[in-house]
Amino acid sequence: MSEINLILFYGITFGILIMTIIYTFIRYVYSKEIFYISYCFMQVFSLVYIVSYSKLFNIAVLVQELSLVFASLSAMIFAINFYEGKFLPKITNYKELIINTLLLNVVILTAVYHYLLFEYIPYTIIYAILFISIIFNLKDGFKPTLIYVIGWSVLCIVLFVFDFKDFYIQSGYFDIVLVVFTLEAILFTTSIAAKYNELKNENKSFEKMILQQSKFVKSGEMIANITHQFRQPLNNISYILMNLKKRFNTQKLDEEYFDKKVLQANEQLQFLSKTIDDFKDFYTQDKEKKLFSVKDAVQNATTILSADLKTNNITLESKFEVYEEIKIFGVKSELSQVLIAIISNSIDILKNIENPKIKINISANQAEVIISLEDNGGGIKSKNLKKIFEPYFTTKEEGTGIGLYLCKMIIEESFAGKIFVENKKEGVLFSLFIEKAL
Repeated sequence: MSEINLILFYGITFGILIMTIIYTFIRYVYSKEIFYISYCFMQVFSLVYIVSYSKLFNIAVLVQELSLVFASLSAMIFAINFYEGKFLPKITNYKELIINTLLLNVVILTAVYHYLLFEYIPYTIIYAILFISIIFNLKDGFKPTLIYVIGWSVLCIVLFVFDFKDFYIQSGYFDIVLVVFTLEAILFTTSIAAKYNELKNENKSFEKMILQQSKFVKSGEMIANITHQFRQPLNNISYILMNLKKRFNTQKLDEEYFDKKVLQANEQLQFLSKTIDDFKDFYTQDKEKKLFSVKDAVQNATTILSADLKTNNITLESKFEVYEEIKIFGVKSELSQVLIAIISNSIDILKNIENPKIKINISANQAEVIISLEDNGGGIKSKNLKKIFEPYFTTKEEGTGIGLYLCKMIIEESFAGKIFVENKKEGVLFSLFIEKAL
């Protein structure tokens, strides 16, 4: 092979390694997963190794040896973090002991052949450890690891059957070490894409769980709200019954008075029924998206928080600058949860404010519904304003820091909308922009 072609192939290999390094580093920055950064370091040291190995530059042999050692250590860290399942299988009888011993021997033999074939120990370490991950956890079917291991295994078997290495060397093709870097990049990219999707799905499941659990974080306050909501209607029904009994005992109960009191009692019962529906809708886990009224979602939220509002003498004003039955597409309870989280934050701030007020304004343009929530609690410190939607950021002593983060997540992911916060003259203003249903 000509020297120009050899330099060209080395250049391609360098480029593949550099792209892999950049890719894994960016993934690490966004995900903070250890296996990304450990693989990144492995490829950095692999790049140093292959540059030194190429003899295209005057680099000491010691640098090549050290880079191989560090690449191997990084490979081990990566494989352990990428590993799925248990390292040691559960053995309950001699049959399982024999089977697992045979499988372990298969791993050792294939790993040895992998090294003899490609002559690069870091990739062999990854292959061996992830192969163990598969054979000791066969029932779990780990997709990302399976892609990686099957890819290398099939390749090794094919090359072994056809005695590829001897043929390759005798044919005078470019160094086989260069081939392994290209194959590794392809297999890694494929398996890491599957791993990313797996982590993404796990993250969605976790966020769904947090979303539901957050509804119960203040369960004591919610029970107090329900109690307060029920007390007054029950008292009214009690008075109605007392009046009916009094009229009956004095023989002054006529049909007109009776019908009037029955109507009043039914109104109170309907109020109780609606209150139950409001709380039930809020706590439901139903994720089916459908058209719903913005007014209903707002009323649902204010009903749930009415006890807190009354206890703290907070005036709540709702104003529609658009026809009241305007609808949006999504899950009604999720929008109610966003409104409850924002209003609850305002309530906490307004407890020590004179003449506390919260204003909810609903307007719309040709494309969006705009829900604005403003209070007169003095606003948010400038240094905290940019962090307000970050997970686990809180200025409260007993706060979890997930309320407003979940609000942002719900508005952006469930409603494909936007949420903004800004300080106004007297307090803070939250603005929700959600696409209007046609």
